[in-house]
Amino acid sequence: MTANAAGPESWSENILEYFLRNNQITTEDGAQIIWYHAANSKAHMNEALKSSAHMIEADVILANDGTEYGQPVMAHPPETNSDNTLQEWLAEVIKSSKGIKLDFKSLAAVKPSMMLLESVKRHLKRPVWINADILPGPNGSNKVVDVESFIDTVTSFFPDVTLSLGWTTGWHSEKVNEGYSWTMMKEMEYICSELNQPVSFPVRAALVRQSCSQLLWLLKQSDRYSLTIWTGKNDNYSIEDLLFIRDRFDKKQVFYDILGPQNHEFKQAIGIKINL
Repeated sequence: MTANAAGPESWSENILEYFLRNNQITTEDGAQIIWYHAANSKAHMNEALKSSAHMIEADVILANDGTEYGQPVMAHPPETNSDNTLQEWLAEVIKSSKGIKLDFKSLAAVKPSMMLLESVKRHLKRPVWINADILPGPNGSNKVVDVESFIDTVTSFFPDVTLSLGWTTGWHSEKVNEGYSWTMMKEMEYICSELNQPVSFPVRAALVRQSCSQLLWLLKQSDRYSLTIWTGKNDNYSIEDLLFIRDRFDKKQVFYDILGPQNHEFKQAIGIKINL
């Protein structure tokens, strides 16, 4: 199923169209979408569900619980366990109307998670994104999720789910940080040109300004593509960097999963009210 053929209950529906149709945003502008990041623990999950976020992002790993077959739990490495299993998390989230983004750091957690997701699919008539870092990026490690296995596993369960495919990255405060290179863009486009569903590329805010030409080129390759700008906790970037991105990219093609005070400042600067 292509993005354009997406029905109103399809996981490949554009999130702007979905939230606009449900009167949760007022215009097709990616900056209007509010994200809640790392809703992993029960406390953070409950906070996310009570918040005005449209999309809840959470991380899935296999529990290191001493058994041969750990179950999927909500945690971000280096954590190895959690007070929240994916099964419990889904049971609570399906009671809400919020969209979901699940982030995988290892291939082992993907199949058991897709099986759990499949068991509640009829209750999830809302956007669902599945995320993994599949290529090494600027200052990133080579520890990536195997792209072919990841995409094959996810799409064997959900052929039209929206994929979020990124690069591993690092950021150093003491030195000049290289941006995303042309090689990184061409590798990503080579992979995604074969797909039919929408793909959003998570890119690190502190590295976007120096990669503007490359990212603009990537988005021009397909109307299925978008960017999700995210920030590391200790990254040094400015509101001007975010405004620079906003001025140069199509507003329908860029989402902003930005932390705390900067998010508020950015939304104020572009005239979007935010209540969290």
